[in-house]
Amino acid sequence: MQKPINYAQIAPEGFKAMRGLEACVRSSGLDHGLLELVKTRVSQLNGCAFCVDMHTKDARAEGETEQRLYALAAWREAPFYSAQERAALAWAEALASLAHGGLPGALRDEALRSFSEKELVDLTFAIIAINGWNRLAIPFHPLPVGSYQVGQFG
Repeated sequence: MQKPINYAQIAPEGFKAMRGLEACVRSSGLDHGLLELVKTRVSQLNGCAFCVDMHTKDARAEGETEQRLYALAAWREAPFYSAQERAALAWAEALASLAHGGLPGALRDEALRSFSEKELVDLTFAIIAINGWNRLAIPFHPLPVGSYQVGQFG
């Protein structure tokens, strides 16, 4: 494994901006359990082991079940996610990679059946944030995978 690069120390202004976005997401009013599911799923898709470890630990601390976390990669086939969670996960998967030519309007319509416009914008900021954190953690390896402790980053 390559030597870690401390991006927070090297580029504190960028790190401060990312922390600001994260604070905005945390104070948005969206359910923290829902946010942890979304963060975990996006981190799975992006292949960020550190973030998967962190968000599954945080989800468990919020009361999430192991069964739902184990099945998250196959959420469409599992019966124990709510309609709102399914809408959030579908939205998150679509936004995690826009390489396929954008989003179908039907997906936005479906998401708006479970979320207000404000909630959907806040959810989108949450997805933008976790994509950003994944893109920092993967190339720079700031901490060893598995070392995260619940609440470590406030």
